[in-house]
Amino acid sequence: MTLQAPATPRHSFRFGLPPSLGSETARERADRLASFLQRALGKLVEVSVASSYETLAKDLLSGRADAAWAPPFVCARMEAMGVRVVVRGVRRGMSSYRAALVCRAGAGLTVERLKGTSAAWVDRDSVAGYLLPTAYLKTQGLEPTRAFFAQHFAGSYQGALEAVLDGKADVTSVFCPPASTGLTFATGVEDVLGAGAGRRFELIAYTDEAPNDGVPVAMGLPPQLVTSLESTLLSLQASPDGQALLKDIFNAERFEAAPRMGYRALYRVALASL
Repeated sequence: MTLQAPATPRHSFRFGLPPSLGSETARERADRLASFLQRALGKLVEVSVASSYETLAKDLLSGRADAAWAPPFVCARMEAMGVRVVVRGVRRGMSSYRAALVCRAGAGLTVERLKGTSAAWVDRDSVAGYLLPTAYLKTQGLEPTRAFFAQHFAGSYQGALEAVLDGKADVTSVFCPPASTGLTFATGVEDVLGAGAGRRFELIAYTDEAPNDGVPVAMGLPPQLVTSLESTLLSLQASPDGQALLKDIFNAERFEAAPRMGYRALYRVALASL
């Protein structure tokens, strides 16, 4: 993948969203984000929903997007190519998270009983939805390509969780708070499927932690525009409209400045998942 500058300057600002929480939901809220950013940046803003994490990364690297709300592994790929991640999300006061491997309530699955089952994952570049759980299984002596008789990518957490509920898969994974114990995996399930949905699943195992999602900006974006975007995102929690966007689009309570090269450690996870 190579970096390309846009052929001609644009007067609009393009912001990309991932499909991880469901493309339909994201599109419904994209107009709200576009209006908010347009007022803050003083430019015409277009918000689009990428069809996959790979597309999101390519859009940013090619200049088709100026900034994006990106999962951690995409942020790591961007940083490795010289792209800056300006902010990252904070959830429940924490800037990291981990994944929970889950199955249908009553299935009684354990890590030792996963052989011969099927899995529904989110996306190959999804950290909680694929990379963390598959890396964890390998540390437990399970090679996913051999342990599961079938694996497929649903494209979103909603799709993966529903595949398990519908009996189309036995196992999936979902994001959850770090250092979580007991039933706290349900917070991620209920963020996606709504209150009470957690009781429809049961925990198999928790994985290691990873940094939260972040907002990388395209190379060549004017410094003053980067600064304006960063300050706008960091102050979202200061207004009711911004708080609603944080909850509905970013699944975060606020943003914090991202440390430089804060995602590079995720390449270890990526390599372990291959």
